[in-house]
Order: sequence, then C-alpha cells, then structure tokens
Amino acid sequence: MQADGVPPTVTLYQKLTATWVAQAISVVAKLGTADALADGPKGVDELAVAANAHAPALYRILRALASVGIFAEEEDGRFCLTPLAEPLRSDAPGSVRSFAIMLGEEWSWRPWGQLLQSVTTGQPAFEHTYGTGIFAYLADRPDAGAIFDAAMTSRSGPDADAVTAAYDFSAFRTVVDVGGGRGALLAAILRTNPDVRGILFDQAHVIPGARQYLDAAGLGQRCELVAGDFFASVVAGGDTYVLKWIVHDWDDERALRILERCHRAMPATGRLLLVETVIPPGNDPSSGKLADLAMLVWTGGQERTEAEYRALLAAAGFELTKVVPTRSSLSVVEAVPR
Repeated sequence: MQADGVPPTVTLYQKLTATWVAQAISVVAKLGTADALADGPKGVDELAVAANAHAPALYRILRALASVGIFAEEEDGRFCLTPLAEPLRSDAPGSVRSFAIMLGEEWSWRPWGQLLQSVTTGQPAFEHTYGTGIFAYLADRPDAGAIFDAAMTSRSGPDADAVTAAYDFSAFRTVVDVGGGRGALLAAILRTNPDVRGILFDQAHVIPGARQYLDAAGLGQRCELVAGDFFASVVAGGDTYVLKWIVHDWDDERALRILERCHRAMPATGRLLLVETVIPPGNDPSSGKLADLAMLVWTGGQERTEAEYRALLAAAGFELTKVVPTRSSLSVVEAVPR
C-alpha cells in the first residue's frame, strides 16, 4: 500500500529494494547478532569478534537495519535490540531466526531470479534452476533439509497455537497429521487435548527428527510415527486427518491425489482438516497472495480461495463444511467424506 503523501516512485523503490533488507536480516540471523545483544548493548567490534565477522562491514549492515527499525544505534555507537529485532533471538517466543536463515540460503533465493521462467511456462523455477524438485533436493542434502525443517518448525509453533485456540479437537480420538514434519501442530493438539492420541505420517528421513521433537515434548507415548509417501497411500487408523501446509505445495492434479489417498484411509464418519492460507477476494493485502508466488517459484503449488478449495475437495469426494479463521494467517478448512 502507498503511504499518504509519498510519491509512487518512492514507494516503488522501497518495495524494489526490500530484498536487500531481507538479505541483511538473514546475515545477522546467521551471525547470531540478536542473541549476542540479549544481555544489553554492545559495540560493533565486540559483536564482530563474537561472530567472526569484519567489523566495518558488520557496522554497515547494522546501521542499515537500524534505519528500518531493526536494532538501534545508541549515541555512544553501541547497538541494542528493538522490538523488531527481538524475534531474531533464538530463544524469543515465536522466533523467526530459523526462517530468516533459510531465506538467505542460495537454494531459497536463487530460484526467484527465474520467476519470469515460471510466469511464461507455469513451471516451478526451482526445478528450472536445480534440475529437480525442492523436496527431492532437500531430501538429498541433509544440511539444507535441516535448515528447511527448522524454519518450518519455527513458523509452526505460533501457528499451531492459533489453530488449537480456534478449532475444537476435543471430540476426536485419533488425529493423523499427514506430512506432519517434526510434529509441532500435532504436539499442540495433544497438549491441549489430553484424551486425544496422534499418528504422525511423513517421509522416512523426517521421522527421526519428529521422534526427538515429540519425545522432548513429553508426548512420545501418545503418538505413533509412521513413514510413507502420501502420493501412494496414507496410514489408516484416524478419525481425523490434518494436513497443514501440504495441499498448497502441489498443483491441482497432485493435490487431488493426496486428498484421494486421505479419503481412502479415513472412515465414512471421519473429518478432514486442511490448515492453509485461504486467499480473500478483492485487492485487500493478504500474505497468502505473496505466498502464492513462493509456491509458484519453489514447488509449483498454489494458495487457493475458498471456492477453489471447495471444488478441489469435491473432486476428491469431500464436502467442505466450514472455514474457521485463526489469529494467524491460516484458516482451518473442514471437510467430510460424501
């Protein structure tokens, strides 16, 4: 949106250079600068020594970020945290550090340089850039996969709390989290619903990290972990199937295949819950409209409107019953088998 009194050219320049800010944030996230400032202001020389960085260059990054409210330079030249810098701390509630680190990885930002390729062909720029899909790429590179998983988990914590606050899971007996990653959403469901049991279903390379996460949360005894491929089949045994940030990763053809596998696995009285960003109509700002471009670039998937979810679910044999908004950008799209 354009601020009152600001010329359109200035606004456009600000938006065009936003990628510079994102890269600067990613660098200080990798260096752990916010963690180093957790106990109070410090000079750039001290920060550079702790991060093994070049002090004059680090100063320039911190000065630039301070100009947009991320960190602040005090009169004596030391830097301190600001409300916008606090979430970059590793131990901050809802920390964004892992997500910021991911966005600075070459495999994350390089495909955006091929956005035109996606727009002219409809194909994901990631595949054009690296010759393989993003999930195959991450599975073959454990270090990159760990960065991705950490980023998704950091996003999942606050979102999971928002979902459990908005949607009542207490009537269910067994919740299957399809493509559940490390298990942040399933853990939130189990914590807030002590009579519910869980099944986490994901690829084999994800299961060890999920086991560690759920055991550390004290929930391992209430949760079964099953490895598999949701394009081939989905584990049976649940009365409710939850898919968070799964359907948006895929085009309609492959999303339909996943939903059909869920339909086969669940009982006729079961419930399907898609936890996704639902794009609103009109020109109002929506994080989902920008996330939709990320899906185009990275995965070939898409964010969808309520009408698009209704049609996709109907094709898979489901009826959309309601859409429950949450305090986050996500909504719970509820459906039942027809």
